[in-house]
Parts: sequence; C-alpha cells; structure tokens
Amino acid sequence: MAKIIHYRDKCIGCNICYELQPEYWRLSRKDGKATLIGGKLKRDNYVLPIPDHDIVKSQEVAEHCPVKVIKVFL
Repeated sequence: MAKIIHYRDKCIGCNICYELQPEYWRLSRKDGKATLIGGKLKRDNYVLPIPDHDIVKSQEVAEHCPVKVIKVFL
C-alpha cells in the first residue's frame, strides 16, 4: 500500500494540495499550513496510507507542491 508523507513544518500554506485533493487535505486555521487529514505523526512528519486508486492523484499533488513537502511512496 502506498503512503503520503507530509513534512508539515516546511509547509507554506499555498493551498494547492487542498484544491487538488480535498479529501486528504485541509488548511489549519491556527497557522495556515496544510494538514494531512488522518495522518499520523512519525518522526516529525505526517504519514497516511492511501489506497491504490488514489496514488496517481496524490502524486500529482506532490508534483504541484511549490516547496516539495509532500511525497508519495509506493
């Protein structure tokens, strides 16, 4: 199963992740950064397993992130 890794501390809150895949992302009202919905904190990063049918869209989100803080591992 693939997983999304989000390096939230380096996020700039550009909102592209939410725009492309709102089922996995939201913006925090506290600091304006993206939050990976359901992500579990592991070693300062958030990790979320995703089903195979969401891999392509999640890779697109990662490619569009301007600061490259979203990674998809297969």
